[in-house]
Amino acid sequence: MIARIGCLVSVVLLSMSLASHLAAQGFAGLGTRADGFLEPRADYRFSFPKDHGAHPDYRIEWWYLTANLKDETGTVYGIQWTLFRTALAPGDVVGWQSPQIWMGHAALTSARDHFSAERLARGGIGQAGLQTDPFEAWIDHWSMTGDPELENIEVSAKAEDFGYALSGKASSDLVLHGADGYSVKSASGQASYYYSQPDYEITGTLTLPSGPVSVEGMGWLDRELSSQPLSEDQSGWDWFSLRFDSGDKLMGFILRGRNNAPDFRSGTWISANGAVTALTPGAFQALPVETAMVKGRRIPVKWQVMLADRDLSVTVEALNPQSWMDTSFAYWEGPVTVSGSHTGTGYLEMTGYE
Repeated sequence: MIARIGCLVSVVLLSMSLASHLAAQGFAGLGTRADGFLEPRADYRFSFPKDHGAHPDYRIEWWYLTANLKDETGTVYGIQWTLFRTALAPGDVVGWQSPQIWMGHAALTSARDHFSAERLARGGIGQAGLQTDPFEAWIDHWSMTGDPELENIEVSAKAEDFGYALSGKASSDLVLHGADGYSVKSASGQASYYYSQPDYEITGTLTLPSGPVSVEGMGWLDRELSSQPLSEDQSGWDWFSLRFDSGDKLMGFILRGRNNAPDFRSGTWISANGAVTALTPGAFQALPVETAMVKGRRIPVKWQVMLADRDLSVTVEALNPQSWMDTSFAYWEGPVTVSGSHTGTGYLEMTGYE
C-alpha cells in the first residue's frame, strides 16, 4: 500500500511539474532559449531508420499522426495520435534521473463530437519511450509500432470515451520539408528538422460511445525536432496539411507574432507524381474568413488558402468547429474539408490562441 501511494504521489508531482514547466515557457518552450542543447544545422543529412528514433540532445520533438477517415455509410471522422518528447537537460540516463519528459495526445473527431485525452510520463523508467528496430513509440498503453522504415504501422489509443486501433501502409516516399529537411521558422533563423510521410492507407476500428466502427482513409505522419524552433516573439502557428482529389498535396504554415499578426510563412507542394517543391518565402497565403467561439476564445474555423503559382484558391473549413484539445497545452486540432479550385480533405492545427 505504501509503495502504491508513493508511486501515485510521484505521478501527481510529475504531472504538476510538467504542466508548470511547459506552461511557463509557452507551447513546450518552443520560443525560449535552449542553452546546452544541440541546434539544427542546414548541412544535416537524415539517416533512416535512425532518425525515426529519439534525439535526446535536442530539447523538443514529436511523432504526429493525423488521418481523415470514413465508415461504410460515408460518415467522416478524423483521428490524431501524438507522442511529444521534451527535455529538461540534454542527454538521457536510465532511471529516475532521466531529464526526458513525454506527453501523449489522442483525439477522435466527427461532425458532432470531439474527444481528446492526454498522457504524461517521465523518461528512464519504461513508462514511455521509443525504439527503432522494430519501431515502437509508446506512452502507457498507447502505441505506434511498425517496421524500422515506417512503411507499415499499427496505431492504438484507448481513453474513457473513445479509442482506435488502426493499421497504415505507406504508399509514397518520405517528404523532406524546407531545404532537405531543414525547415526555417522565423526571419531571425530559428529552424527545425522536419519530414513527413503524407500517404498512409489507413484501415481499422474506431471505438465510440455507441460502439465500434470500421473505417478506412488516409493518414499523414509528421516528424519534427529542434531545440528552439520559434523566435521569442512568436506566439503560435496555423498549420495545414491538405490532400487534394487530384493527388497533389500541400503542407503550409503561418507563424504568428505579436497581436497574432502573421510573422513568417512557409510550405511544401507535393505533386501527384511525388515531386516535392519547397515554396518560395511568402508564397503560401491563408486568411481567416470565419471564426467561432471555442472554449471561451475566438478561433478561425474557415480559411481562404491561396497559392498563386499553382492556381490554387480554396476554402478550408473545419468539420467540427469545437475541435479543442483541452490538454496541458490547449490548442485547436481537427479535420477539414477543402472546396474551390481544388477539392479534398486535410487537417488543421492552431496554437497560441489564448
